[in-house]
Amino acid sequence: MAKEKTLFACTACGYESSRWAGRCPGCGAWNTLEETVVTPVLKGSAAAKAPRQRPGSGASAMLLKDIPEDATVRISTGISELDRVLGGGIVEGGLMLIGGDPGIGKSTLLLQV
Repeated sequence: MAKEKTLFACTACGYESSRWAGRCPGCGAWNTLEETVVTPVLKGSAAAKAPRQRPGSGASAMLLKDIPEDATVRISTGISELDRVLGGGIVEGGLMLIGGDPGIGKSTLLLQV
């Protein structure tokens, strides 16, 4: 007889973990991981071949053309290439991460801004 396995699943987002934690790593909710016993599946059965899916929010995929464009006000930097990369300028309250290889000009670009 095989040893019973336990699994901890978040009741808020469906995240599964093999160990209990006070806070769910998936959604950050506290004390939502509940212990369940996993029954072993025999190799020849149909259930062993079915793909495992985690419960989620029920959201479905969308085409990029169906996603509405935000009408956010963007502030022009005065540097056309930077405005183009940022999608038209800087969004008020937004955060940007500037990264790249060493020597590529990150500091020079930020000094110009």
